[in-house]
Amino acid sequence: MYQPKLSLESDEGSARVVVAKHGLVTYEPAFLSASEAAALMRELLGEVRWRQEHLRIAGREIPFPRLTAWYGDPRAVYTYSGIENRPLLWTPSLAWLRDRLRATVGAGFNSVLLNLYRTGSDSMGWHADDEPELGPRPVIASVSLGAPRRFELRSRDTGETRRAVLEHASLLVMSGATQDRWKHQVPKEPTVRAPRVNLTFRTVALPGA
Repeated sequence: MYQPKLSLESDEGSARVVVAKHGLVTYEPAFLSASEAAALMRELLGEVRWRQEHLRIAGREIPFPRLTAWYGDPRAVYTYSGIENRPLLWTPSLAWLRDRLRATVGAGFNSVLLNLYRTGSDSMGWHADDEPELGPRPVIASVSLGAPRRFELRSRDTGETRRAVLEHASLLVMSGATQDRWKHQVPKEPTVRAPRVNLTFRTVALPGA
């Protein structure tokens, strides 16, 4: 099981706890080295098969405010926002990062959702990763590359909000009851001009397993 290097206090270059009540959210700003993160960002922008998904609202097709891609083991099918995602096969760079996260976090990740925020005009609204395929207390490892972006969590019980800036090369891990008790979002930041790639590694229940 993943354990942060420090508890509630934050030191530069060390992990810190963002949420410790009704769930556990930890943040490590320098999970990857600068050279690893730069190389990975270049590879992902060039090799990932990004898609523009749409939501149907009141009979209208509304484009997601970001590009997405779903990779994983062959049977790791995942449905969210009414979209069924059938996995593309792991690329070498994604498999390398998956194996590193398995060793670090202690979870058997078999899939990853990638989001490309092209500028600060791209975003993700309030939601929880609580789909049935993820099980009752999923562990989700979120790696950020590129432009730093604000990440917010809001308690379902009290409305309390926690905020963090997810930096280039960082790792955020959500576990325990986080998805039951908190929602999270990446809000728009119009002043941000550079792209951000976010990879959220998950363990999807496989059919027949």
